[in-house]
Amino acid sequence: MRLFKFLPLIYPNNRGTMHDPRERRLPVLRQQGWEHQRSSLKGIFALGRLFATPGALHAMVAAGDDLVSYLARHSRGDWGEVEVEDWQANDRAVLCGTRLLSAYRLVDRTKVWIITEADRSSTTVLLPHEY
Repeated sequence: MRLFKFLPLIYPNNRGTMHDPRERRLPVLRQQGWEHQRSSLKGIFALGRLFATPGALHAMVAAGDDLVSYLARHSRGDWGEVEVEDWQANDRAVLCGTRLLSAYRLVDRTKVWIITEADRSSTTVLLPHEY
């Protein structure tokens, strides 16, 4: 299955601006006390604001794992467990400014996705079924 077949779903809200249905995301830095991690997560592209879904945060805690290491891999261009076509698409996306998607397994084998938006304004950690 190619992971890039999924497109963002954005809906208008009552203020006339667009609303992203993933707004159940939580700011990772504030929720996890990682306010100072942003400067240490330098890579080949900007991550923007960091978010994680409640499910991804729960999975991280249950596994006793640390999402920062996966965010660092993502920002360095290590796309994890994606198919060859998706790896190549991510490499092209870094150059042309389109969406990036990585897939990793936590220590307990739970799969997480990390998606950086095309405009590099935000990066979200989520479980595949939360997309």
